[in-house]
Amino acid sequence: MAGSPGESESDRTRPLPLAGVRVIDLTRVMTGPYGSMMLGDLGADVIKVELPGRGDDTRSWGPPFIAEESVYFLSVNRNKRSIALDLKTDGGKAVLWRLLAGADVLMENFSPGTLSRLGFGYAATAARHPALVYASISGFGQSGPDFDRTAYDLIVQGMSGIMSITGHPGGPPTRLGVPVADIAAGMFAAYAIAAALYERERTGEGRYIDTSMLGGQVAMLTYQAGSHFATGAVPGPLGNAHPMIAPYDTFAVADGHVNIAVGNDAIWSRFCAALRLERLADDPRFASNRDRITNKAALYAELETTLLTLPASDVVARLDAAAVPCGPIRNLAEVIADPQVRAQDLIQETLHPTAGEIKQTGAPYHFQGSRVEARRPPPVLGEHTIAILREAGYTAAEATALIESGAAAAPATDEA
Repeated sequence: MAGSPGESESDRTRPLPLAGVRVIDLTRVMTGPYGSMMLGDLGADVIKVELPGRGDDTRSWGPPFIAEESVYFLSVNRNKRSIALDLKTDGGKAVLWRLLAGADVLMENFSPGTLSRLGFGYAATAARHPALVYASISGFGQSGPDFDRTAYDLIVQGMSGIMSITGHPGGPPTRLGVPVADIAAGMFAAYAIAAALYERERTGEGRYIDTSMLGGQVAMLTYQAGSHFATGAVPGPLGNAHPMIAPYDTFAVADGHVNIAVGNDAIWSRFCAALRLERLADDPRFASNRDRITNKAALYAELETTLLTLPASDVVARLDAAAVPCGPIRNLAEVIADPQVRAQDLIQETLHPTAGEIKQTGAPYHFQGSRVEARRPPPVLGEHTIAILREAGYTAAEATALIESGAAAAPATDEA
């Protein structure tokens, strides 16, 4: 199990950093749920508010399903509790106001203006709860000419420029294999929320946070945008190559492919020695990274002559021994079985009330004294409705009345 050097399992008894923070999570699909899952992983009590009878849209996305539970939903909703509320009813609204009275954070990713029409816009909410951190996640932000456009990951990857620099030269614009626009927006939201909570410790005041899928993707353009600013040229797709470093790419070998990243001239010298290519190290066309970028076609022609004669395992072994960054290209099954992935707790198992034992990717960080883990499996729709209502001060009879009225919903085996 991952932890700090020299730390035993019994040493990890400290609360997680966000223990004691309560998050009211009105988000759904991927972008918001990913961000609220990050907060839950860090110890926050995340209360996921879902529509009775339907819940998060992704509960119906599939196949695949495990015992009728969507794998998509399961992947981004651990460490949360679910309450089913109809926010169009007076009873559902009253419950949400009561929940907000004991909350630190509200997260939402409705279309801009939707929560205001329901009576829970930032102005109305902050008037009652000025210490609340209120985070809105949208496709394009809360202002500007595109603020009300409908956004999905594919749409934003295209509109942000990410697809224009992804894929191989001459090929079609290519979407990344994971919903990076969704995930990045959720991550940026969680980051901003943590910063606002830190500020609130000093000032006692909450904050409004406006973050968007478009904003996250533009922020991630980094040096590609920098190149455009500097030269005026419009970057295009380079496959797996780097526009400013060479060799830095995926190379064909005798039995497949390997990734090689020669990030500086010292690594270049070691690379040439490891593959017995000293003649290239002495070649003035490749003496510096600037030279190698300028003469990239000639460089690749020279490298391919040698690499195509060697199996991937031999190339990786030689370059590893020479401390040259390299690696095999694994499929997902190989990644899941990798000892390093397991050693870092990047695959976790938890027991779901209907799907049984499920596996999930874990959190990519570790804290001395605490273990970041799936403390709660992804919830069944409305699984904790009665428990949360009782915590909010409703009597058993009042909770039953809310359910009978349709303002709330709970499964037959709701946790009391």
